[in-house]
Amino acid sequence: MKNLILTFLILCSFMSLAQKMEKEMPKGYEQEKMGIAKGKIDTVLYDSKTVGNKRKTLVYTPPGFDKKKKYPVFYLLHGIGGDHLEWFKGASPQNILDNLYAEGKLQPMIVVMPNGRAMKDDRSVGNIFDKDKVEAFATFEKDLLNDLIPFIDKKYPTLTDKDNRAIAGLSMGGGQSLNFGLGNLDKFSWVGGFSSAPNTKVPKDLMPNPEEAKNKLRLLFISCGDADGLITFSKRTHDYMFENDVPHIYYLEAGGHDFKVWKNGLYMFSQFLFKPVDTTSLEQYTVLGTPATTNIRNVKYPQILPDNRVVFKVKAPNAQKVQIDLGKKYDMEKDTSGFWNVTTEVISRGFHYYSLIIDGVALADPASETFYGMGRQASGIEIPYKEGGFYALKDVPHGDIRIKKYYSKVTNSWREAYIYTPPGYDNSTEKYPAVYLLHGGGEDQRGWATQGKTDLILDNLIAEKKAKPMVIVMMDGNFQGGGGPAGFGLQQLNQFENELKNALIPFVEANYKVSNEAKNRALAGLSMGGLQTLHAGVRNSDLFNYLGVFSSGWWANNAKLSDPQYEFMKTNKEKINANIKEFWISQGGKEDIAHANCQIMMKKMDEMGIKYQYSEYAGGHTWPVWRHDIYEFAQLIFK
Repeated sequence: MKNLILTFLILCSFMSLAQKMEKEMPKGYEQEKMGIAKGKIDTVLYDSKTVGNKRKTLVYTPPGFDKKKKYPVFYLLHGIGGDHLEWFKGASPQNILDNLYAEGKLQPMIVVMPNGRAMKDDRSVGNIFDKDKVEAFATFEKDLLNDLIPFIDKKYPTLTDKDNRAIAGLSMGGGQSLNFGLGNLDKFSWVGGFSSAPNTKVPKDLMPNPEEAKNKLRLLFISCGDADGLITFSKRTHDYMFENDVPHIYYLEAGGHDFKVWKNGLYMFSQFLFKPVDTTSLEQYTVLGTPATTNIRNVKYPQILPDNRVVFKVKAPNAQKVQIDLGKKYDMEKDTSGFWNVTTEVISRGFHYYSLIIDGVALADPASETFYGMGRQASGIEIPYKEGGFYALKDVPHGDIRIKKYYSKVTNSWREAYIYTPPGYDNSTEKYPAVYLLHGGGEDQRGWATQGKTDLILDNLIAEKKAKPMVIVMMDGNFQGGGGPAGFGLQQLNQFENELKNALIPFVEANYKVSNEAKNRALAGLSMGGLQTLHAGVRNSDLFNYLGVFSSGWWANNAKLSDPQYEFMKTNKEKINANIKEFWISQGGKEDIAHANCQIMMKKMDEMGIKYQYSEYAGGHTWPVWRHDIYEFAQLIFK
């Protein structure tokens, strides 16, 4: 029992050692320190059958190296302009490793720094981008696996299983490490890419079987400087791992394509090697986050950390109080340079409105794109979502969103609609089905096109043959009287119905290639738009055979508005059930502000015998839910 307890305590201590560390290398850490044990670094020659001659490599053996012990091995690769001496000259890796050993932060290991340009004249001279020299970096995989690793394992006392072998590199060597390491998971369990270059394979080729990689990898480490022009290669690799739920570290720091970043990559990565890894904590190991995709061009903040916390940084030197309002208000702290800073809690996936509050005044953040929502122009932030591929921009045929103004004789005014036409629309002679899609209160016709990403959702569905090609008409559902319970009632519902039937549909059917049959028309909307759908759709089931009601329901506390609607349903039950082929009602779970009203409404519909389908998708009363709603609804209709 005592031995068991001792083993447990040692393991806990070992795991604590493995992942309690600084998140950045201290300045000057690569300098030699006196009074500590030192490792040894040698130039070694090995026979390369792949190349056909002897090749040089540097080999570092740790302090206290003992030939009677066996050691794990770490292969460390250079960039396109370097050779086996690049790490030695640019980073003094022996000093970094010695200093880490002295602080008890490193497992004893042998580090091999080879020449990754596998050709007879492997010097870094002439045009380093010549075709044969670039191809030699790919050839090095064969040299590494068939010549160098067997040589090291024969000459040195090494542990030869994959869990005791690591590979990492900078730039071209980072691409090699990802390619070779992830491509040979029976040889390497520890893989690192520092500022990986364009030689990095595209993610699907790099890791065609994520499930296998999850089982075989001990650690995948991807790092890059935020000002590095090659960051897109690191990010696309990270994005793929994120989407496929492959545990990894995505480490971003201030810097470019330089040794400041690469030294830090070695410092961080080496401390993880050949120790137990707590995969639940990997997301915290980064200095910086990724600029939000909703930021304006070339603006770094807000940044999203790997665990979906958000870092905001705002310059307002004369302000007394600054907050970020993301549904929850976060107080910011001012630094000595006049910047206000805060890091939020983890933010749920998808799109969120937010405001910058300076001395009590709510403003759009000048660093963010703005969106019409909340009844005004507001900032928005897009939080990464592992299952958000259905609204991602993909290499598929794309339709268009056309902004069309039309004169309404119903309102005697010019109005505007956003109209999605599917791929191939212009050259087609067919008549397409049409969806009339409605926004919520405080939004307008832009909502579904910008916040909703409707065009990308439909492009992807159509490409996958999960939905029929269709035209989607995103109209302005705002009429005199305003929104909310106080300013929204039967008058506004009737105005909407009149506009829809007598102005918008005639205009669309006269100017676009859409069918005028009820079986090819759908009406759907979110929140306020859901009420408009319930009113106009149910009353005009001879015009719309498909209805989608998202995050909505008749107000339980407004009998004056709701009772006539229920009475109409009850009186016209047979007609409604016969005409409406798909009456689809959805909610964002119990946290959706419309959830309670919707449950009461559906109970009444059950009592009346009105047929419908119900769906829930957790997320509350938010755009991530409504994106998923149109994704699901579009697959059900016109079939």
